[in-house]
Amino acid sequence: MNRRAALRGGAILGLLIVVFGAGVYTDQAYPEYLPYFGHRSASNVDLAELQQAIRLVQADYVDANLDTKKLSHGTVQGLISALGDPFSAYLDPDQYKKLQQSYQGRYSGIGIYLSFTAGYPVITGTVPGSPAAAAGLQAGDQIVKVGDKDMKGITSDQATTLIQGPDGTKVTLEISRGGQLLTKTLTRAEIHVPTVRSAVIANHVLYVRIYQFGTDTSTEFSSALSNGLPGAVGIVLDLRGDPGGFISAADDVISQFVTSGETFELRDRNGKRETHMVSGQHAAPTLPLVVLVDANSASASEIVAGSLQVHKRAKLVGTVTFGKGSVQQDFELTNGSDIHLTVKRWYLPNGQTIDHKGLQPDVTVTLANATDAYDVAVPSQGYAKDTQLNAALAVLAG
Repeated sequence: MNRRAALRGGAILGLLIVVFGAGVYTDQAYPEYLPYFGHRSASNVDLAELQQAIRLVQADYVDANLDTKKLSHGTVQGLISALGDPFSAYLDPDQYKKLQQSYQGRYSGIGIYLSFTAGYPVITGTVPGSPAAAAGLQAGDQIVKVGDKDMKGITSDQATTLIQGPDGTKVTLEISRGGQLLTKTLTRAEIHVPTVRSAVIANHVLYVRIYQFGTDTSTEFSSALSNGLPGAVGIVLDLRGDPGGFISAADDVISQFVTSGETFELRDRNGKRETHMVSGQHAAPTLPLVVLVDANSASASEIVAGSLQVHKRAKLVGTVTFGKGSVQQDFELTNGSDIHLTVKRWYLPNGQTIDHKGLQPDVTVTLANATDAYDVAVPSQGYAKDTQLNAALAVLAG
Protein backbone atom coordinates (compact mmCIF):
# COMPACT_ATOMS: atom_id res chain seq x y z
CA MET A 1 0.00 0.00 0.00
CA ASN A 2 1.34 3.36 -0.99
CA ARG A 3 1.28 5.81 1.90
CA ARG A 4 2.19 8.93 -0.06
CA ALA A 5 -0.32 11.68 0.42
CA ALA A 6 -0.91 14.33 -2.09
CA LEU A 7 -2.39 17.67 -2.66
CA ARG A 8 -3.46 19.11 -5.85
CA GLY A 9 -4.09 22.55 -6.56
CA GLY A 10 -6.62 24.70 -7.79
CA ALA A 11 -6.80 26.67 -10.55
CA ILE A 12 -6.37 21.92 -10.58
CA LEU A 13 -5.74 24.60 -11.81
CA GLY A 14 -3.05 24.15 -14.02
CA LEU A 15 -3.07 20.78 -15.20
CA LEU A 16 -1.61 18.63 -17.78
CA ILE A 17 -4.27 16.99 -19.60
CA VAL A 18 -2.03 15.24 -21.48
CA VAL A 19 -1.45 14.83 -19.06
CA PHE A 20 -1.81 15.40 -15.48
CA GLY A 21 -5.47 15.43 -15.32
CA ALA A 22 -5.60 16.01 -11.77
CA GLY A 23 -4.56 19.31 -10.26
CA VAL A 24 -6.37 21.01 -7.62
CA TYR A 25 -9.47 19.19 -7.99
CA THR A 26 -7.99 15.82 -7.60
CA ASP A 27 -4.93 16.91 -5.90
CA GLN A 28 -5.75 19.13 -4.82
CA ALA A 29 -3.88 16.42 -3.92
CA TYR A 30 -1.97 13.58 -5.05
CA PRO A 31 -3.29 11.22 -2.57
CA GLU A 32 -2.07 8.15 -1.01
CA TYR A 33 -3.43 4.95 -2.42
CA LEU A 34 -5.34 3.05 0.24
CA PRO A 35 -7.61 0.06 -0.35
CA TYR A 36 -10.92 0.47 1.43
CA PHE A 37 -11.56 -2.34 3.89
CA GLY A 38 -14.52 -0.72 5.59
CA HIS A 39 -14.90 1.52 8.61
CA ARG A 40 -16.73 0.10 11.58
CA SER A 41 -18.35 3.25 12.93
CA ALA A 42 -22.15 3.35 12.84
CA SER A 43 -23.72 5.29 9.99
CA ASN A 44 -26.06 8.22 10.57
CA VAL A 45 -27.04 8.23 6.90
CA ASP A 46 -30.61 7.07 6.23
CA LEU A 47 -29.79 3.91 4.29
CA ALA A 48 -33.41 2.80 4.35
CA GLU A 49 -34.42 5.78 2.20
CA LEU A 50 -31.60 5.06 -0.23
CA GLN A 51 -32.54 1.38 -0.51
CA GLN A 52 -36.21 2.28 -1.01
CA ALA A 53 -35.31 4.64 -3.85
CA ILE A 54 -33.23 1.95 -5.51
CA ARG A 55 -36.05 -0.59 -5.26
CA LEU A 56 -38.54 1.91 -6.72
CA VAL A 57 -36.33 2.62 -9.71
CA GLN A 58 -35.68 -1.04 -10.38
CA ALA A 59 -39.36 -1.98 -10.05
CA ASP A 60 -41.20 0.90 -11.70
CA TYR A 61 -38.91 2.91 -13.99
CA VAL A 62 -40.38 2.93 -17.51
CA ASP A 63 -37.25 1.46 -19.11
CA ALA A 64 -36.60 -2.02 -17.77
CA ASN A 65 -33.16 -2.22 -19.37
CA LEU A 66 -31.38 -0.41 -16.60
CA ASP A 67 -27.62 0.07 -16.56
CA THR A 68 -27.12 -1.09 -12.98
CA LYS A 69 -23.41 -0.32 -13.03
CA LYS A 70 -24.17 3.26 -14.00
CA LEU A 71 -26.78 3.48 -11.23
CA SER A 72 -24.26 2.24 -8.68
CA HIS A 73 -21.65 4.75 -9.79
CA GLY A 74 -24.21 7.54 -9.76
CA THR A 75 -25.33 6.67 -6.23
CA VAL A 76 -21.81 6.94 -4.82
CA GLN A 77 -21.10 10.02 -6.93
CA GLY A 78 -24.17 11.72 -5.47
CA LEU A 79 -23.06 10.87 -1.95
CA ILE A 80 -19.67 12.48 -2.44
CA SER A 81 -21.11 15.47 -4.31
CA ALA A 82 -23.44 16.12 -1.37
CA LEU A 83 -20.39 16.89 0.78
CA GLY A 84 -20.11 20.19 -1.07
CA ASP A 85 -16.32 19.80 -1.19
CA PRO A 86 -14.86 20.63 -4.62
CA PHE A 87 -11.79 18.52 -3.89
CA SER A 88 -13.54 15.30 -2.92
CA ALA A 89 -14.67 13.16 -5.84
CA TYR A 90 -15.87 9.74 -6.93
CA LEU A 91 -13.89 8.22 -9.80
CA ASP A 92 -15.11 5.22 -11.74
CA PRO A 93 -12.52 2.51 -12.49
CA ASP A 94 -11.47 4.08 -15.81
CA GLN A 95 -11.11 7.56 -14.30
CA TYR A 96 -9.13 6.19 -11.37
CA LYS A 97 -6.79 4.33 -13.71
CA LYS A 98 -6.13 7.56 -15.61
CA LEU A 99 -5.48 9.39 -12.33
CA GLN A 100 -2.90 6.81 -11.30
CA GLN A 101 -1.23 7.09 -14.71
CA SER A 102 -1.10 10.86 -14.32
CA TYR A 103 0.90 10.43 -11.11
CA GLN A 104 3.52 8.70 -13.25
CA GLY A 105 3.46 11.41 -15.92
CA ARG A 106 2.44 8.83 -18.50
CA TYR A 107 -0.79 8.63 -20.42
CA SER A 108 -2.37 9.00 -23.80
CA GLY A 109 -3.49 12.50 -24.66
CA ILE A 110 -2.57 15.58 -26.64
CA GLY A 111 0.05 17.28 -24.45
CA ILE A 112 -1.32 20.46 -22.92
CA TYR A 113 -1.07 22.24 -19.59
CA LEU A 114 -4.36 23.78 -18.50
CA SER A 115 -5.51 26.41 -16.04
CA PHE A 116 -9.08 26.13 -14.70
CA THR A 117 -11.30 29.03 -13.64
CA ALA A 118 -15.04 29.68 -13.60
CA GLY A 119 -14.79 30.32 -17.33
CA TYR A 120 -13.21 28.20 -20.02
CA PRO A 121 -9.98 26.21 -19.48
CA VAL A 122 -6.94 28.12 -20.70
CA ILE A 123 -3.90 26.45 -22.22
CA THR A 124 -0.79 27.57 -20.34
CA GLY A 125 1.68 25.55 -22.40
CA THR A 126 2.22 22.51 -24.62
CA VAL A 127 4.54 19.55 -24.30
CA PRO A 128 7.35 19.69 -26.88
CA GLY A 129 6.79 17.16 -29.65
CA SER A 130 3.21 16.49 -28.58
CA PRO A 131 0.12 16.47 -30.82
CA ALA A 132 -0.88 19.83 -29.31
CA ALA A 133 2.46 21.41 -30.21
CA ALA A 134 2.29 19.97 -33.73
CA ALA A 135 -1.23 21.35 -34.18
CA GLY A 136 -0.09 24.85 -33.22
CA LEU A 137 -1.98 25.17 -29.94
CA GLN A 138 -0.62 28.07 -27.92
CA ALA A 139 -0.49 29.39 -24.37
CA GLY A 140 -3.48 31.66 -23.91
CA ASP A 141 -5.82 29.60 -26.10
CA GLN A 142 -9.20 28.94 -24.48
CA ILE A 143 -10.83 25.55 -25.00
CA VAL A 144 -14.47 26.28 -25.74
CA LYS A 145 -15.56 22.79 -26.75
CA VAL A 146 -14.26 19.24 -26.83
CA GLY A 147 -16.33 17.48 -29.45
CA ASP A 148 -19.81 18.86 -28.84
CA LYS A 149 -19.26 19.35 -25.09
CA ASP A 150 -19.13 22.96 -23.88
CA MET A 151 -16.20 23.41 -21.48
CA LYS A 152 -17.30 26.42 -19.46
CA GLY A 153 -16.77 25.87 -15.74
CA ILE A 154 -15.62 22.30 -16.24
CA THR A 155 -13.40 20.60 -13.66
CA SER A 156 -9.95 19.26 -14.40
CA ASP A 157 -11.09 15.68 -14.01
CA GLN A 158 -13.98 16.17 -16.42
CA ALA A 159 -11.65 17.83 -18.91
CA THR A 160 -9.18 14.99 -18.62
CA THR A 161 -11.90 12.42 -19.30
CA LEU A 162 -12.93 14.28 -22.46
CA ILE A 163 -9.46 15.04 -23.83
CA GLN A 164 -7.53 11.91 -22.97
CA GLY A 165 -8.20 8.67 -24.82
CA PRO A 166 -6.62 5.65 -26.47
CA ASP A 167 -3.46 6.15 -28.47
CA GLY A 168 -4.26 6.85 -32.14
CA THR A 169 -7.82 8.07 -31.59
CA LYS A 170 -8.91 11.58 -32.56
CA VAL A 171 -10.32 14.47 -30.54
CA THR A 172 -11.71 17.75 -31.90
CA LEU A 173 -11.27 21.01 -29.98
CA GLU A 174 -12.90 24.38 -30.56
CA ILE A 175 -10.38 27.03 -29.59
CA SER A 176 -10.89 30.73 -28.89
CA ARG A 177 -7.82 32.79 -29.79
CA GLY A 178 -7.83 36.56 -29.96
CA GLY A 179 -11.58 36.69 -30.57
CA GLN A 180 -11.48 34.06 -33.31
CA LEU A 181 -12.83 30.52 -33.09
CA LEU A 182 -10.58 27.78 -34.46
CA THR A 183 -11.30 24.08 -34.86
CA LYS A 184 -8.44 21.65 -34.33
CA THR A 185 -8.62 17.88 -34.72
CA LEU A 186 -5.74 16.09 -33.02
CA THR A 187 -4.65 12.47 -32.85
CA ARG A 188 -3.92 11.33 -29.31
CA ALA A 189 -0.53 9.80 -28.54
CA GLU A 190 1.32 8.17 -25.67
CA ILE A 191 3.12 10.91 -23.77
CA HIS A 192 5.68 10.99 -20.99
CA VAL A 193 6.16 14.38 -19.40
CA PRO A 194 8.97 15.29 -17.01
CA THR A 195 7.72 17.20 -13.98
CA VAL A 196 10.90 19.29 -13.81
CA ARG A 197 12.79 21.24 -16.46
CA SER A 198 15.75 23.56 -15.94
CA ALA A 199 18.14 25.90 -17.71
CA VAL A 200 20.92 28.33 -16.86
CA ILE A 201 19.82 31.86 -17.79
CA ALA A 202 20.91 35.47 -17.39
CA ASN A 203 24.22 35.81 -15.55
CA HIS A 204 24.61 32.21 -14.33
CA VAL A 205 21.20 31.92 -12.67
CA LEU A 206 19.73 28.43 -12.43
CA TYR A 207 16.08 28.45 -13.49
CA VAL A 208 14.06 25.39 -12.41
CA ARG A 209 10.41 24.86 -13.34
CA ILE A 210 8.29 22.30 -11.48
CA TYR A 211 5.10 21.59 -13.41
CA GLN A 212 3.59 19.23 -10.87
CA PHE A 213 4.70 17.21 -7.86
CA GLY A 214 4.58 13.66 -9.17
CA THR A 215 6.28 10.38 -8.31
CA ASP A 216 9.53 11.32 -10.10
CA THR A 217 9.74 14.97 -9.03
CA SER A 218 12.19 14.47 -6.15
CA THR A 219 14.65 12.63 -8.38
CA GLU A 220 14.23 15.02 -11.31
CA PHE A 221 14.61 18.07 -9.06
CA SER A 222 17.74 16.68 -7.42
CA SER A 223 19.21 16.02 -10.86
CA ALA A 224 18.39 19.57 -12.02
CA LEU A 225 20.24 20.99 -9.02
CA SER A 226 23.19 18.65 -9.41
CA ASN A 227 23.63 19.60 -13.08
CA GLY A 228 22.89 23.31 -12.76
CA LEU A 229 24.35 24.48 -9.45
CA PRO A 230 28.07 24.49 -10.34
CA GLY A 231 28.84 28.14 -11.09
CA ALA A 232 25.31 29.36 -10.35
CA VAL A 233 24.97 32.67 -8.50
CA GLY A 234 21.28 32.24 -7.68
CA ILE A 235 18.17 30.15 -8.29
CA VAL A 236 14.72 30.94 -9.63
CA LEU A 237 12.21 28.23 -8.72
CA ASP A 238 9.16 28.58 -10.96
CA LEU A 239 5.95 27.16 -9.45
CA ARG A 240 3.54 29.11 -11.64
CA GLY A 241 0.63 27.01 -12.81
CA ASP A 242 1.72 24.11 -10.60
CA PRO A 243 -1.45 22.47 -9.20
CA GLY A 244 0.35 20.42 -6.56
CA GLY A 245 0.89 16.72 -6.06
CA PHE A 246 2.62 14.44 -3.61
CA ILE A 247 3.43 16.14 -0.31
CA SER A 248 6.46 13.86 0.05
CA ALA A 249 7.93 15.56 -3.03
CA ALA A 250 7.16 18.96 -1.51
CA ASP A 251 9.10 17.89 1.60
CA ASP A 252 12.09 16.89 -0.52
CA VAL A 253 12.16 20.17 -2.46
CA ILE A 254 11.99 22.29 0.70
CA SER A 255 14.77 20.23 2.27
CA GLN A 256 17.13 21.07 -0.59
CA PHE A 257 17.10 24.70 0.57
CA VAL A 258 16.51 24.52 4.34
CA THR A 259 18.80 22.67 6.77
CA SER A 260 16.52 22.25 9.80
CA GLY A 261 13.07 22.82 11.22
CA GLU A 262 9.51 22.09 10.18
CA THR A 263 8.40 21.98 6.55
CA PHE A 264 4.64 21.90 7.23
CA GLU A 265 2.04 20.29 9.47
CA LEU A 266 -1.05 18.15 8.84
CA ARG A 267 -4.15 18.08 11.07
CA ASP A 268 -7.04 15.64 10.85
CA ARG A 269 -10.71 15.97 11.85
CA ASN A 270 -9.84 15.34 15.52
CA GLY A 271 -7.06 17.89 15.61
CA LYS A 272 -4.32 15.26 15.64
CA ARG A 273 -1.11 16.79 14.31
CA GLU A 274 1.49 15.26 12.02
CA THR A 275 4.59 17.43 11.80
CA HIS A 276 6.87 17.13 8.77
CA MET A 277 10.52 18.05 9.30
CA VAL A 278 13.43 18.95 7.03
CA SER A 279 15.43 15.87 6.11
CA GLY A 280 17.85 14.43 3.59
CA GLN A 281 20.34 16.35 1.51
CA HIS A 282 20.58 20.15 1.35
CA ALA A 283 22.03 20.95 -2.06
CA ALA A 284 21.57 24.75 -1.90
CA PRO A 285 21.10 25.92 1.69
CA THR A 286 22.55 29.41 1.21
CA LEU A 287 22.40 30.27 -2.50
CA PRO A 288 20.05 33.25 -3.16
CA LEU A 289 16.60 31.94 -4.07
CA VAL A 290 13.42 33.46 -5.54
CA VAL A 291 10.17 31.56 -6.08
CA LEU A 292 7.71 32.49 -8.84
CA VAL A 293 4.01 31.97 -8.03
CA ASP A 294 0.64 32.86 -9.51
CA ALA A 295 -3.07 32.23 -9.03
CA ASN A 296 -2.64 28.71 -10.38
CA SER A 297 0.05 27.72 -7.88
CA ALA A 298 -1.81 25.44 -5.52
CA SER A 299 -1.60 22.79 -2.85
CA ALA A 300 1.85 21.16 -2.73
CA SER A 301 3.34 24.08 -4.63
CA GLU A 302 1.91 26.41 -1.97
CA ILE A 303 3.47 24.23 0.73
CA VAL A 304 6.89 24.68 -0.90
CA ALA A 305 6.53 28.40 -1.59
CA GLY A 306 4.95 29.16 1.79
CA SER A 307 7.44 27.14 3.81
CA LEU A 308 10.41 28.73 2.07
CA GLN A 309 8.86 32.15 2.71
CA VAL A 310 8.21 31.45 6.41
CA HIS A 311 11.77 30.16 6.83
CA LYS A 312 12.92 33.43 5.21
CA ARG A 313 14.80 31.28 2.75
CA ALA A 314 13.19 32.76 -0.37
CA LYS A 315 11.19 35.73 -1.57
CA LEU A 316 8.03 35.12 -3.55
CA VAL A 317 7.47 37.04 -6.78
CA GLY A 318 4.24 37.07 -8.78
CA THR A 319 0.59 37.15 -7.69
CA VAL A 320 -1.52 35.69 -4.87
CA THR A 321 -1.67 31.90 -5.05
CA PHE A 322 -4.75 29.69 -5.31
CA GLY A 323 -5.32 28.96 -1.63
CA LYS A 324 -5.80 25.22 -1.21
CA GLY A 325 -5.01 24.06 2.30
CA SER A 326 -6.52 20.59 2.27
CA VAL A 327 -5.16 17.11 1.62
CA GLN A 328 -6.93 14.29 -0.18
CA GLN A 329 -6.54 10.52 0.02
CA ASP A 330 -7.61 7.84 -2.44
CA PHE A 331 -9.73 4.99 -1.11
CA GLU A 332 -9.96 2.25 -3.72
CA LEU A 333 -13.26 0.36 -3.64
CA THR A 334 -13.70 -3.32 -4.38
CA ASN A 335 -14.88 -2.74 -7.97
CA GLY A 336 -11.79 -0.72 -8.87
CA SER A 337 -13.45 2.66 -8.47
CA ASP A 338 -12.11 5.28 -6.08
CA ILE A 339 -13.25 7.85 -3.55
CA HIS A 340 -10.89 10.81 -3.58
CA LEU A 341 -11.67 12.26 -0.16
CA THR A 342 -10.46 15.29 1.76
CA VAL A 343 -9.03 13.88 5.00
CA LYS A 344 -6.68 16.54 6.41
CA ARG A 345 -5.68 20.18 6.29
CA TRP A 346 -2.13 21.45 6.16
CA TYR A 347 -0.49 24.40 7.92
CA LEU A 348 2.71 26.35 7.41
CA PRO A 349 5.58 26.14 9.95
CA ASN A 350 4.22 29.29 11.63
CA GLY A 351 0.84 27.60 12.19
CA GLN A 352 -0.97 29.61 9.52
CA THR A 353 -3.32 28.21 6.88
CA ILE A 354 -3.54 29.56 3.35
CA ASP A 355 -6.88 27.87 2.67
CA HIS A 356 -9.17 30.14 0.63
CA LYS A 357 -6.60 32.95 1.04
CA GLY A 358 -3.46 31.98 -0.81
CA LEU A 359 0.07 33.19 -0.28
CA GLN A 360 0.93 36.86 -0.58
CA PRO A 361 4.03 37.47 -2.72
CA ASP A 362 6.84 39.63 -1.37
CA VAL A 363 6.98 41.37 -4.74
CA THR A 364 3.69 41.59 -6.64
CA VAL A 365 4.12 41.48 -10.40
CA THR A 366 1.48 40.57 -12.97
CA LEU A 367 1.97 38.94 -16.34
CA ALA A 368 0.21 40.77 -19.18
CA ASN A 369 -0.43 37.64 -21.23
CA ALA A 370 0.02 33.92 -20.61
CA THR A 371 2.11 33.73 -23.78
CA ASP A 372 4.67 36.11 -22.23
CA ALA A 373 5.86 33.50 -19.73
CA TYR A 374 9.27 31.96 -20.30
CA ASP A 375 9.03 28.46 -21.74
CA VAL A 376 12.05 26.51 -20.52
CA ALA A 377 11.19 23.74 -22.99
CA VAL A 378 11.77 26.25 -25.82
CA PRO A 379 14.59 28.42 -24.41
CA SER A 380 15.34 30.04 -27.77
CA GLN A 381 12.18 32.16 -27.37
CA GLY A 382 13.80 33.96 -24.44
CA TYR A 383 12.13 35.69 -21.51
CA ALA A 384 12.14 39.38 -22.46
CA LYS A 385 8.34 39.64 -22.03
CA ASP A 386 8.21 37.63 -18.82
CA THR A 387 7.81 40.49 -16.34
CA GLN A 388 7.63 38.13 -13.36
CA LEU A 389 10.81 36.27 -14.22
CA ASN A 390 12.64 39.53 -14.89
CA ALA A 391 11.45 40.86 -11.52
CA ALA A 392 12.79 37.69 -9.88
CA LEU A 393 16.16 38.21 -11.56
CA ALA A 394 16.18 41.80 -10.30
CA VAL A 395 15.55 40.58 -6.74
CA LEU A 396 18.47 38.16 -7.04
CA ALA A 397 20.68 40.94 -8.34
CA GLY A 398 19.82 43.02 -5.30
